[in-house]
Amino acid sequence: EACKSSDDPDAKFVLNNTDLLPKPSIWIFGGDGWAYDIGYGGLDHVLSSGANVNVLVLDTEVYSNTGGQSSKSTPLGAIAKFSASGKRSSKKDLAALMMTYQNIYVARVAMGANQNQTLKAFKEAQEFDGPSLIIAYSPCIEHGIKNGLQSQSEEKLATEVGYWPLIRYNPDLIDKGKNPLQIDFKKPDWDRYEEFLLNENRFVRLKNEYPDMAMSLLESNKKTAMKTFSYYEKLAAIDYSDYKKE
Repeated sequence: EACKSSDDPDAKFVLNNTDLLPKPSIWIFGGDGWAYDIGYGGLDHVLSSGANVNVLVLDTEVYSNTGGQSSKSTPLGAIAKFSASGKRSSKKDLAALMMTYQNIYVARVAMGANQNQTLKAFKEAQEFDGPSLIIAYSPCIEHGIKNGLQSQSEEKLATEVGYWPLIRYNPDLIDKGKNPLQIDFKKPDWDRYEEFLLNENRFVRLKNEYPDMAMSLLESNKKTAMKTFSYYEKLAAIDYSDYKKE
């Protein structure tokens, strides 16, 4: 109000050109231990509020910074602290949970699998007028990847075999009569799934140290991935034409 009554020409110029001011871009960064576990309540509260904020989760599937403890993001069968004989429960699907709100932009990305899809997800999240969540697959030292630091090729393999689905869920498409869920990768090569698992020490150790249960847990890991892909496929096939705005 003080500016409106001011005779200062600079203040008047700013007020008359507010449409030229850049839109604030707010981003929140965190790991899976925070997003899936200890901070999940806060994350859910912020995303469900409808606020125009963006959240990037760097999903290493383990508490990387505090010693490698198992988290709700740790996949079934993986060895980590507090799950020394292989985790017995499935990975929490944070993307699927947030899609149920139907007003949150959600994406799962892996830069090594598809750089263009990753860039597109960040661009769409920024442009979306509301909360957005990007979950980025982030291999770390705790995985014990056999080929060392080649995390980009590991991300590519993870997507090719169906371990890490690439998806984008854009609620803006609903008003256009289009399905908001886009699956951004080809049908998985399930025959190579074990190849991916046994390329990482967190699964190899299970096979070496607990051979009797390893086959069952790793097979369950694969079945969980297959069910997840099937679930996404069915969601992506729903007809939204009746929801198109006139």
